[in-house]
Amino acid sequence: MTQPRVVVYDYGSGNVHSVVKAMQKTGADVELTSDRARVMEADGLIVPGVGAFDAVMTQLNDVRGGELIDRRLAGGRPVLGICVGLQIMFERGVERGVTTEGLGEWPGEVTRLNAPVLPHIGWNTVEVPENSTLFAGVEGERFYFVHSYGAQEWTLDPHPAIQRPAVTWAEHGSRFIAAVENGPLTATQFHPEKSSAAGIRLLSNWLHSLG
Repeated sequence: MTQPRVVVYDYGSGNVHSVVKAMQKTGADVELTSDRARVMEADGLIVPGVGAFDAVMTQLNDVRGGELIDRRLAGGRPVLGICVGLQIMFERGVERGVTTEGLGEWPGEVTRLNAPVLPHIGWNTVEVPENSTLFAGVEGERFYFVHSYGAQEWTLDPHPAIQRPAVTWAEHGSRFIAAVENGPLTATQFHPEKSSAAGIRLLSNWLHSLG
């Protein structure tokens, strides 16, 4: 059986090669590219993000990446954001007193975690909701985080005609969103590509959801 074709979006952010290697372990037909046609045609698009919110948004805006992501989601075509790739899906990020507009796929903002030690680096458990398919088989596992900022509220009102989003939480000083499954848009604050066997299983779950 032919596997779904996955593109890891090469828009200038780091960590792309480790994501490609992780997807290869799932058996995916995976490609690293910035080609706009290939990004749009892929069965699934992965948007990694490393560093500051404003830097990632600048890189995306420079190549009109937000437009491609929005067009894919409008057509029901799956997108997976990782780390800052989750954060930029919200309306805005506030870092070091600078407010940067995000992609606005979800309401709310990304702010500094209220924790005694930052950045939050290392393995952490997550609180998985019952309606999650992304975490099937790895609900009790730990995942690898590297961040100082996060989305600490979920304010999207559920639509009665659409399946309720599955929001997964974690805690480091304060509670923050660890993952969201919302129709074609899925995102994780942690790095599944650095989360050992549990991360590969999670990426496999997402791959299989592409149908």
